[in-house]
Amino acid sequence: MGKKIIYYGSGKGKSMAALGFAVQYAGLGESVDVIQCLKTKNINETNFLQRLEPEIKMFRFEKSECSFEDLSQEEKQEEKINIKNGLNFAKKVLCTGECTMLVLDEALGLIDEGIVDAEEIIDILQAGNEDTSVIITGRNMCEKLRDYVDEIYRIDVEK
Repeated sequence: MGKKIIYYGSGKGKSMAALGFAVQYAGLGESVDVIQCLKTKNINETNFLQRLEPEIKMFRFEKSECSFEDLSQEEKQEEKINIKNGLNFAKKVLCTGECTMLVLDEALGLIDEGIVDAEEIIDILQAGNEDTSVIITGRNMCEKLRDYVDEIYRIDVEK
């Protein structure tokens, strides 16, 4: 049975924890899609993660190499369209069963930035079947998501 999981907090390692699950699933022969949101394009990281394909398919729908907060208002509007296309893709792969695990990396930030509302993320969590796992990461927990996930992990810096 699939799980719905959130990793959030100010600490480092949320994305890596999600990718750890992705590698575990891929190792079992499952299909995994990872959609990166609001991440600056890091060519070294991107090249490394692309080596995980075809077992783990990586997607980034944003076109800009800059971080979202550094964009002009016009560029932000363009990126919002790209991001929403990415979320539509996420829902599609879940509904069609194209993947058994979907990672929405930094998707909680989409709510923080006002790009999407919690209901749009809830729609994605509810898409697919009961065997599909969805992992969402980000800095701030959106309380509206709490009732739609099985596990929530808070990752913070202690010292």
